[in-house]
Formats: sequence, structure tokens, C-alpha cells
Amino acid sequence: MQPSQQRDPAVGSTREALKVKLESVDCFERDFKLRLPFRFGVITVTEGTQAVIRASVALQDGRRAIGIAAESLGAKWFDKSPAFSDAQNLDQLRQALSVAIALYCGRGWSTPFGLYADTYRDQLTGCADLGLVPLVACYGPALLDRAILDALGRAEGLSFAEMIGRNAAGIHVRDDLTPDLAGFDLAGFLHALQPGRDIAVRHTVGLVDPIVASDQRPGERVNDGLPETLAEVVRHYGARYYKLKVGGDVAADLDRLQRIAAVLDGEAGGYLATLDGNEQYDGVEGIAELWRRMGETPALARLARATLFIEQPIKRARALTTSVEPLARLKPLIIDESDGELASFPAALRLGYSGVSSKNCKGLYKSILNAARVARLNADAGTERHFMSAEDLTTLAGVSVQQDLALVSLLGLGHVERNGHHFIDGMSFAPEPEQAAFARTHPDLYSRSGGPTRLRIEAGRLQLGSLDCPGYAVAADTDFASLRRMRAPPTGRIAPAYPEEAA
Repeated sequence: MQPSQQRDPAVGSTREALKVKLESVDCFERDFKLRLPFRFGVITVTEGTQAVIRASVALQDGRRAIGIAAESLGAKWFDKSPAFSDAQNLDQLRQALSVAIALYCGRGWSTPFGLYADTYRDQLTGCADLGLVPLVACYGPALLDRAILDALGRAEGLSFAEMIGRNAAGIHVRDDLTPDLAGFDLAGFLHALQPGRDIAVRHTVGLVDPIVASDQRPGERVNDGLPETLAEVVRHYGARYYKLKVGGDVAADLDRLQRIAAVLDGEAGGYLATLDGNEQYDGVEGIAELWRRMGETPALARLARATLFIEQPIKRARALTTSVEPLARLKPLIIDESDGELASFPAALRLGYSGVSSKNCKGLYKSILNAARVARLNADAGTERHFMSAEDLTTLAGVSVQQDLALVSLLGLGHVERNGHHFIDGMSFAPEPEQAAFARTHPDLYSRSGGPTRLRIEAGRLQLGSLDCPGYAVAADTDFASLRRMRAPPTGRIAPAYPEEAA
């Protein structure tokens, strides 16, 4: 089948996929403050910046449409080298977006997927020339692909689920990108996807989060009406799923996990959990020791039984070169930060990993193709050994969280890590009219019961029905007048602020 064609599995017919041309992209930013400090990996975050883009797309019949996407500019996650400052990490992401815009705008007419696939290698190469790692390189296309689909859906009156189900984006298997999917009925897989009406929240417990009230020193309380300690979170949101950060020090991790388990065992009912290493262990030996010691610790017996999988415990420099089979036989492992390229998940499978994360910041097409891989692997093996998880990179309420929720629910994932609702006070970063617009157009997802527009989490779940709207899951308008233009990134390689740390 040619890249510009798609087959409708319902009727067996073949028709041309929709072609578009990316004409221009406006890039903006806005800042946000965290209500509580969030520590993951090597960084403690108290404030941040979100990128917001507006893409102008032309259709072949002469129509034009505008699409939007938003994503946090995250320091020390895409590139964790201590040689670069946090500000330089943000400039790296701006560079990746700039490279992608130039490539996409230079392609002319193409399907939305074609824009991604035809520029994939050039994006990686162009970013590598700038010293950017693959995970950073993915950031630019990840934003553009969402904005382009949003514009297409608005023009055609199609929701995100309808566009993917009809394959309006022209997604197809390419031998040069996903040879392991050769012969797979991708069109049939896409057609069978159905969006969920709701999804369970997996609450993140950061490395400096207070577990109980006595962990907070005098004067540390925020007192904004939202829960602050883990014990308060359990009672307030009623979540069943929890994501627990571990820091790479076995003794310290064991102590903290016991304090967490005391709360979850006592108050969270039939809870389930995941462990997130955020690349803090140097090798499989360290995380294997943690898991062994958890099994030997009576206070962690229930938490160990409730743990579903372990996420990216090993530094990416070693994660895809070392077998994890000994630990994987005891507990499934997934890659997250190591999922830098389309070939990363197949490479991880050969080393014993069972799964891979979906994050919109890594690219919606990568998530869809990885989900297809999972479906094929499980169908071929007749088991459910392989899986995809839904993880977060502080998706702020509004455009960012809605587009991520639309993707993971369509992929059939039953629970999703959410951390923005806890560490950021709703849409407090946005002007009041914008907050009101999102609450009005997505009333099942947000509440306005005092304070900013906030995610409506009830019995640990989010309702998603209002995401079924034309475009990519966003019916409300963003107040672009309140945003500042994104500053132009450096045009060449960024010289490390701390070169001595590179060693």
C-alpha cells in the first residue's frame, strides 16, 4: 500500500489519506509555579515553563485551519547531563522544535504521518549535529504532530479518535522505520481502537513529598484546599493507583517505601503501585537488590505484591546494553527515558524488558506504533506479557493534559500517571477567561468549586467524554494574547555551562 493511501477495514475499500501542508508555526511560552516542590531523579522543581504552539495548516481543497499543542519544557529529563544548566536544557528543546518546524514546512503536501515519517531521520541527524540526544530531538515533532492533527480534525469535523480510527493521518508500516511490524494489519488495529469514557489516575509520590502531616515543618503548609501529604491525597482523591519514585540509594529507598506502605496499607484499600527509578540506578544489580530487600521486609510485603512493574530504573547509558532478565523474571520492567528512537523498544525487548511508556512529549505516532508492537507480540505469543504504560511529564491542565488523555485512553490503557493536578494548582497559570472556557466546554473533566479550574478526580478517576470533540481533544480557546513569544534558541551547539561535569 502506498503511504498516501489507507484502507477502511470496515468495507475493505481503499481511499486517499488526507494531505496537508504546514504553512507556519507560532511558538509561545508561559510560566507556572508549583504549589509543592516535586523531586524526581536529580532535580527538585518549584517552577516551570510550558511551550504552546499554534500551527497554520492548508488542505488541498483550499481550506486552512489552525491547530494547537502544549507541552512542558522540562529540565533534567530529556537530557540529564549535569554539564548543562536547566536553562540550557530548555534551549535544547527549543532547538529541537526549531529543527522540526523547518523540516516540516519544507516538505510541501503530505499526510500528517508522512510529515513525521519522512523527516524522522533528518530530525535525528539535524539534532545530533547540535549535540542533542534522541529524546530531545523527539520533542519538536511531538508538538508539531499534535497541532497538525488538531487543525485537521477541526477542518474535517473529526475527533482525535475518529481521525485515528479512519486513519486520516495516513499511518502505515515503513520498512525503514518499523520493520518488525511488516505484515501487521495496522489499519485494522487502528480501526478497532475505541476511546475510553473514563480512566483511573495513578498518583505520583515524589522523592520529597510529605507522607504524613508530621513530615511538614511549621510554616510549610500551603493551605490552598488541596491535599498536601500522601495520607491526605488518599482520602481526598480516592485513587487506587500510585506511582512511587525511588532514588537509587537502596537503604534510603527502603526506608521511604516503608513509610509510604504504612499509609497505603492502612488507608488505600486494594491499591496497586508502580516503582519509577528515573535512571537513578547504575545497573541492574542495584535495582535487583532493592526488589530483593523489599521481598525480605515484612512491612513491604503488601506493597511488593501490589507492584505492577518497575519503570526505567537504570541509567540510559547502560539500560539498552545490559540484560535485565534476572530481575525481569521476578517483576516486569519498562523503558521510559531510554525510549529515544523508534528502534528503542524492540532493542529493549531483546534485553528482557516487557513494556514501554506512552508520553505525548515523546510523540503520539511512536506511542501508536509501540502499541501496535505490543498487540502483535501478545497475539503471536498468545499471552499478555508485553504492555504499554501511560506516564506523565507534568502535563498541565488544559491543552496538554487533554491531548495526552485522549491518546492513552484510545490505546486502551486503564490508568495513567498524573502529577500536574497535585504539584500545580489547576489552571492557575492561565487568565480567568481561559480557565472559565475550559471548565465550560469540558465540565466532566474540570471543577470550579473555589479557586482555579482544576481536574475533577472522583473516586480516583477522570471522565473523558468531552474530549470527543472536533480536533485533538480541545474545544476551548487558549488566550494567546496572554502568552509571550518563545525566544529564538541558539543556532549552534550549546556549550556546556559546567564542562567539568561532563566527565
